[in-house]
Amino acid sequence: MLDLAFSTEDLAHTRFAFSPAWEIVASVRVLNSPGRHALHLPWVKRATAALDGAGLDIELLRDLVPLRHLPGFLAATPSTPLPELADELADLRDVPARLVRRELDAMAGPRTPALGRFHRDPEAGLDRLAALMEQYWELVLAPDWPRIRALLEADVLHRSRLLAQGGAAELFNDLTPLVRWQGGTLTVAHRHLHAAVPLDGRGLVLVPSAFVWPRVFSKTDARWQPVLRYPPRGIATLWETGTATAPDALAAVVGRGRAMLLTELAAPASTAELARRTRLTAGAVSQHLGVLKAAGLVSGHRAGRHVLYARTALAEALVAGTGEVDC
Repeated sequence: MLDLAFSTEDLAHTRFAFSPAWEIVASVRVLNSPGRHALHLPWVKRATAALDGAGLDIELLRDLVPLRHLPGFLAATPSTPLPELADELADLRDVPARLVRRELDAMAGPRTPALGRFHRDPEAGLDRLAALMEQYWELVLAPDWPRIRALLEADVLHRSRLLAQGGAAELFNDLTPLVRWQGGTLTVAHRHLHAAVPLDGRGLVLVPSAFVWPRVFSKTDARWQPVLRYPPRGIATLWETGTATAPDALAAVVGRGRAMLLTELAAPASTAELARRTRLTAGAVSQHLGVLKAAGLVSGHRAGRHVLYARTALAEALVAGTGEVDC
């Protein structure tokens, strides 16, 4: 168990961020142990075929991503809500050699030849690592990044609404069953860690991560702002293609296409994501959303370059079939 003690200042400095560099690291963990991440097997098959086809050797990345302790420099705390991968890799290349050696020394088990070369010449090793991460990204993550990013943006929108409605308690207690908030302390269920850490005014960066599922990862090292990485809401839908269905009763009220959209909006989603899931054209989705919005059943929220649509309270009641709406 990890207990994070919050002050008022810590709550004021708590924020959300994404991290492409972290998704690289977490996805390599999935490739290293696919049996532990069954939800991602469709991606694993595509990624493995792409890596084999390109002949890309990711030995160094695999060696740096063991099951437990990850080197802290490998994916630093995001300094902005959505950093560009190029900026994160530039920061990686600037990590001091002494810090690289210290983190490598802390890794358990025998040092592999790739890690040995890295330890002997950290500067050259960081250049190789950054170049490898960039190649890996373009090959196996960039094609799916719009889909992944839409899921992460939808999660942050949902969490932000919870924070506005019920404060920190509602936000933290909805993150994952592995996290609980009580009396100003956030308890994170880690199997191999038992510690109590005061945040000391640094706050916490909440990072939704597609590939962290089904676990959570935390970093509390004083050299970085503390981070909690957790699976986003709706992660089970990430690799679905054209599987949307609509309850007959709901379809009878609003029509089959609009019923499918309302069903899929259990978590906020963009027009493109809804079109992918329902196999409706983007134009048809936009038209349906316009009607649903005019009827007060969905609302639109801008997130970066996209608009995410979410069900309203009226739609939640309609989908649930309760007929009860708090006005």
